[in-house]
Amino acid sequence: MTFVIGETCIDVKDKSCVEVCPVDCIIGTDEDRMLFINPTECIDCGACVDPCPVDAIYAEEDLPPEWKEYTEINGQYFSAPDAAREQVDSKKPLVPQEA
Repeated sequence: MTFVIGETCIDVKDKSCVEVCPVDCIIGTDEDRMLFINPTECIDCGACVDPCPVDAIYAEEDLPPEWKEYTEINGQYFSAPDAAREQVDSKKPLVPQEA
C-alpha cells in the first residue's frame, strides 16, 4: 500500500504535503503540473493527507474509482517522468491562457 496524489493537484501543486512528509517522497519540479508520491519510498504514514487543501491524496485502496490510473502515473513518474507528464496532460489538458 502507498498513498497516491490524484487529479485535484493538477495545476495547484500546493506543497503543504511536501513540508510534512518525514521521508521526502513527494516530488514535483517546476515543469510538472502536479506533485507525485514515490511508491517505493512512501512509508504509509498518512501525514500528507490532512495538509492537502484540495483533497488530492488518498491511500491507494481508498482512491476514488475515477482516479485509479493515478496510482500508475505516480509510480511511473519516478522511472519515466516524461511519460507520466503526458498522462497527466491527457487526463486534464492544459487550457491555453488568453492574451
